[in-house]
Amino acid sequence: MTTFRLLDDPLPSDPPFPITVAAGAVVSFDGRVREHNNGRGVRKLAYSAYPALALSEGDRIVSEAITKFALNAAACCHRLGDLALGDVAVRVWAVAAHREEAFAGCRYIIDEVKSRVPIWKKETYVDGLSEWVLCTH
Repeated sequence: MTTFRLLDDPLPSDPPFPITVAAGAVVSFDGRVREHNNGRGVRKLAYSAYPALALSEGDRIVSEAITKFALNAAACCHRLGDLALGDVAVRVWAVAAHREEAFAGCRYIIDEVKSRVPIWKKETYVDGLSEWVLCTH
């Protein structure tokens, strides 16, 4: 099963797997487009990626989290293309028997996706200027 997906459409609200009775905790995280960044007003974002590598590395990260934190299941979806203020850009789910592992797994996934997956963000500001930000991949 693919645990990391790139989507051009709005992200699903439910995880791409069933929640079983073994789950004592389900933690999710939504990363949303906000109206500001580093003191500048933001009008919109655009995300692009190198899909083959992004999917492979994203799956690797989710698998690492499942093993490292004894998760029952986990997944992550990331948007591509143009996003408006308030849109969900990334969503993570982590399921475990206990909340500590679920929270830690969810945090690990989003932190690693942001640092390792080749997804690039272009911000367009209210003054009409735009720039690529956090492009470290």
